Amino acid sequence: MIIAYSVGIITPNSEVAWVCAILLLTIYLFAFEVVEIDVAAILIMVILGISGLLGPIAGLTRPLVDQNQLFNGFSSNAVISIIAVMIIGAGLDKTGLMTRVAAGILKVSGKSESRVVPIISATVGIISSFMQNVGATALFLPVVSRISARTGLPMSRLLMPMGFCAILGGTITMVGSSPLILLNDLILTSNNNLPEESRMATWDLFSVTPVGICLVVSGIIYFIIAGRWILPTTKQDEISPATGASVMNYFKRVYGLDYAMAEVEVTPGSPLVGVTMDVVERQERIRVIAVAMGRETPNIGAGPVLRKSGVEEGTVLGIMGSLNSIKNFAKRFGLKVNLKLKTFSDILASNKAGIAEIVIPPGSNVIGKSARDIKLRSSLGMSLVGLHRMEETMGEGDGIRDMPLIAGDTLVVHTSWEALHYLHKNRQFNNRNFVVVTTEYPHEEQRPHKLVWAATFFSIAITLVLFSDLRLATSLLVGAVGMVLSGVLSIEEAYRAVSWKTIFLLASLIPLGLAVDTSGTAAWIASLVLAAMGEPPIWVMQLAIAVLATIFTLVMSNVGATVLLVPLAINIAVSSGGDPALFALTVAIATSNSFLIPTHQVNALIMTPGGYRVIHFIRAGGVMTILFLAVMIPAMNLFL
Repeated sequence: MIIAYSVGIITPNSEVAWVCAILLLTIYLFAFEVVEIDVAAILIMVILGISGLLGPIAGLTRPLVDQNQLFNGFSSNAVISIIAVMIIGAGLDKTGLMTRVAAGILKVSGKSESRVVPIISATVGIISSFMQNVGATALFLPVVSRISARTGLPMSRLLMPMGFCAILGGTITMVGSSPLILLNDLILTSNNNLPEESRMATWDLFSVTPVGICLVVSGIIYFIIAGRWILPTTKQDEISPATGASVMNYFKRVYGLDYAMAEVEVTPGSPLVGVTMDVVERQERIRVIAVAMGRETPNIGAGPVLRKSGVEEGTVLGIMGSLNSIKNFAKRFGLKVNLKLKTFSDILASNKAGIAEIVIPPGSNVIGKSARDIKLRSSLGMSLVGLHRMEETMGEGDGIRDMPLIAGDTLVVHTSWEALHYLHKNRQFNNRNFVVVTTEYPHEEQRPHKLVWAATFFSIAITLVLFSDLRLATSLLVGAVGMVLSGVLSIEEAYRAVSWKTIFLLASLIPLGLAVDTSGTAAWIASLVLAAMGEPPIWVMQLAIAVLATIFTLVMSNVGATVLLVPLAINIAVSSGGDPALFALTVAIATSNSFLIPTHQVNALIMTPGGYRVIHFIRAGGVMTILFLAVMIPAMNLFL
């Protein structure tokens, strides 16, 4: 309230003052992440909803948003379209399509980086034009891992071009990114407050395609020409365990952890008898990955390996750690050591178990929790043996199982391939808790026999979008429902495929955009901008809007930036004689210009697997940001 009264000194009326205050609060909550961004969006929606109760105190004559319109975002064309796109993408993923894509890329490109990079980048760009770019990146992360394993090219040389082109590919169609899906709804809302002669037509699916293709092509050319200088070769290894190197050699090459695997037998009278696994692993720099007790079948992961289990006489432990740690552990407790596996030769064989890498994506439910909190071993059958964060790799003795996880962490786990396949098979699309990077392991494909059905319903959805009068949401829902009815996805898998965090974020911010428009706030800010800039050419105004959107999207979500800036851009265009629809589209495209720092979800997702640091994004993304603007403005004015 203090902020609103302070702003009220310079604003024309109390409504504009309150909307400006709420805008400042929104930017603050998003930029500093005081709470989760979806929670922040819901909070803003609630504040708008109760604004009518504050009328006598706040000087408002009516609510900032009509009660009958407050929840319209949840039924909007944009929100339903995004839900459908996520389900369709999950269906394509479930059929193993990405494995075929990887094989096709390798067949065409061979092992040359100069050919692999543009083919991967172009493929991801095309895929992300029809699905969320975060989803396309998550789908392609295992593909790039597989290509890296088979070609020997470092992941760090492949992931950044792939991630950047996934972001760029979202500008090829009007369903490629959340801002573009949302744009037409924002245009229709703004039309209600514009004179008849200034009202805008909505954009068609492929209206933006020429601009998007120019951006993707420029990005590919950029990496072809400058890739050798701007792409780092990090310490992340370019060879996976599947290439024939031993698991331990791979472990050492990738993470610098000189680990060995051994089995030790607990002898009679050993002081280790009765001690729990939890105590053993806390005090010793080793990790217990398998247990054999008496005549029971040896177990890996869960069962007797659980931390509360006590060690019994005669127990054989499969352990992992440095050679010195293993020898010291055996000497301290009087254990028999065998560096050549016998008891566990079967269950720890390379065709049944090994090292896997799992990335924590943005939006994961396990962020802020430790491996102990999520019961990684007991619930998933995986033993955490290393944690790679930013530029540091931590191992046994570093307290990795008690560290709260953050987005971008790579969990290095020892697991049975069956457990890993279960995790991969049941992961959520676009809001999954884990992204399984390791793909080169023995496992069954998911539902390749449903590929024809998935492709058919995807094609039907796109055909309806292009050649029918149905709304975008209805057309895409036909494809989504078809995925379920044909058995490509179960209904439970379809629900899990939806990033409800994204949905609530989008739906809750739509009323804010309505308030900015209907209160006159956008028109007032536009008049201030025009007064400050004088009378520059229209393209300069358009460039200024694009730069502003670029800055906003670096510190807050691209959806939030779009909702806040589209009404402003439309009012600036109307006041300066520009095309309001073109200015609105400028905002929606420019919010994809997020390469400078790893705040975009795509960049956060590839950061750890690629071994990148912030400086790598600044170096490669700085030029990309300028190139984006340099290509975008001329392309929009030439083709649209």
